[in-house]
Parts: sequence; structure tokens; C-alpha cells
Amino acid sequence: MSLGRPGIHDLAGKLEQAAQHGFEGIELFYDDLEHFARKLSGTSSSSASSNININSNSNSTPPRNALLSAAYEIRKLCDSLNLSIVCLQPFSLYEGLLDRAQHDRLLSEKLPLWLEIARILGTNTIQVPSNFLPADQTTGDRDVIVSDLRELADRGLQEHPPVRFAYEALAWGTHVDTWEASWEIVQRVNRPNFGLCLDTFNIAGRVYADPTSVTGKTPTAETDLAASLARLRGTVDPRRVFFVQVVDGERLHSPLLPGHKFHVPGQPARMSWSRNARLFAGEEHRGGYLPVFEVARAFFDVGFDGWVSMELFSRTLADPDPRTPAEHARRGIESWRTLRRRVLKLGAEQRGGGSSSNL
Repeated sequence: MSLGRPGIHDLAGKLEQAAQHGFEGIELFYDDLEHFARKLSGTSSSSASSNININSNSNSTPPRNALLSAAYEIRKLCDSLNLSIVCLQPFSLYEGLLDRAQHDRLLSEKLPLWLEIARILGTNTIQVPSNFLPADQTTGDRDVIVSDLRELADRGLQEHPPVRFAYEALAWGTHVDTWEASWEIVQRVNRPNFGLCLDTFNIAGRVYADPTSVTGKTPTAETDLAASLARLRGTVDPRRVFFVQVVDGERLHSPLLPGHKFHVPGQPARMSWSRNARLFAGEEHRGGYLPVFEVARAFFDVGFDGWVSMELFSRTLADPDPRTPAEHARRGIESWRTLRRRVLKLGAEQRGGGSSSNL
């Protein structure tokens, strides 16, 4: 499970709800750690804005010692609740930067801190989303992208134990926006600790959905997705899939264009949609419409056997009602049960009967 919007609800309370509802692990959002560090140092502040702008400024970064102290406390909390920390995420806006001085700063300053935090947290995985900075700040040159990501992997291999990096193609990534592109890069990086994070929302949200369309879909949604999933089943090595995320998206009542309440100038429509209108898998009654179970079935068909995260971003996470974390934890675990039931059924139908599954 990935936790809700940082700062609005207490992290300890969110962890408790995750454990009480039956989750075994969490993805830790770095902003949650930062907010927790501010709280420990007495400088906590928060924003209840539900629409995230890629150009917005966050609160000042807590000092290193506060971040490390927060990591120790979060680890203690998770241990007391029998929660594993699946990954620390997102190590974002990194690969392919045209500003090579910034690239060097990320490697020399940010990465060592993240590696130390990961060690304290007891997680061996850092998630890396594909870069979504504007094209005038990034390059699509695959050689540069691969070289940058190989630097991350090589640094992670020097850790004891080694740290893995799970690369995820965001549906709104500037140069890498499909699982096919991310898989090509993983193969070219060619390091044992560099693999994929596969996400039903980002896969279906790119080749099936279009939030700017009145239909909510691309013109060739079904055929494009079917072809993509066939390629996934035929090419991906399950050993290079480090974890998967399963979540749906809400069918909007009107296209996400200028004037829509989710529209943010300069922000990709799919990103605005993602940040405001994801749903748990199985929530068709709330407007979910992506074929997430078909996508998830493909993950297990290739032989994936690992952590499954119910990752949700939504405007509903900004609801200050103290019952919000419990409600999302309840919805999340119900989604997990629905996933197991429906993906097993899909597998049986595809095989013409039987009940064996990797789930």
C-alpha cells in the first residue's frame, strides 16, 4: 500500500490503519518522510491543495540529521506493526538532464542520502519514475538516459546489501512513457539491481486512456492495449520486475482541457488526471474504467511473484476528515481481495478452466 497525501494525516496513524486492515507492506513516499522529519523537529507545515503542479515549490528540506532520525522512527513504527517497507520513492527528475551540473549534484548529494535512508528503513529498493521535466530540460538520447541510470545502479551495487532501482515508465513521461521503452532501457543498463516497476495505471493510462477525449479513450484503445500486453507476455523477464502497482483511473465527466477543475497550465493532462482521479482496482461503481485486471493478469502470466502495491493518488486523500486513512485502507484491502478473485478468474478463463495461479 502507498500512503496518502503527506502532511494532512499523521503518518503514524496511516501506518496503523494499513496494518489493522491487513496490509503487509508499504511504499514510503519521500515527502511523508520529510514531513515526519519536520514534525519531529517542530517545524511541520502542510498544504491541503489537491491539484499538484510540477512547478510548485515544496517546503524547505529538513536537515540531514532530522531526515535520518525520521527514518529510524519510521522503521521502528513499521517494525512494531509488522509492516515491511517495500520501497522508498520517488527518486524523480533524474535521468537525461541537459543540466549536467544538476545531474552531478543529484549523484553526489541526493543519492548518498537516499541510500543511507533506505538502509535505515530496511528496504532494498528505490523507485525511479521516468523523467517528466519539459523537453527543453531533458534529452531523449537513449545513450545518455542509459548511462545516467547505469550510474545509479553501479552506486547501488556498492552498498551492503546492494540497493535495487525499480524504473517505472510514467504515462506522461517526456521521453519514456511506455513499459516497452522502460524495458528496453532496463536491458541496456544491464545491471542485476536495475529492473522494472510495472503499473496498471501507467500502462493502460498511456495506450488505452486519454483524459482529454470525450470518450476517455484513445481511438484504438482496445487493439493497442491488447498488442502491448501480448508483447509484455512474450518479452519481459519476471526476474527483472521488482514490484508491481495495481490501480484504476476515474472516467471524467468532461475532457481534461483548459477550464477543467483538474487542469494545470504546463502540466501534462495525464499527470493532472493521475494526481486527482485514480481509483482502487475494482471500483467501477466510483467511475473506474481501465482494464486493470487484464493488465495485472499479464504481469502474473510472465511469472511475476513479488510485492503488489495498491498505489493511489487522489483528491480524496486531501479530505481532512480523520476517518480518511481508515476509509482508504479499507478500500485498498478490498481492492486486493478483488484483484485476487478477478485475476484468478481471468487466468482460468484464458486457460479454459483450472485454478492454478501465481497470485
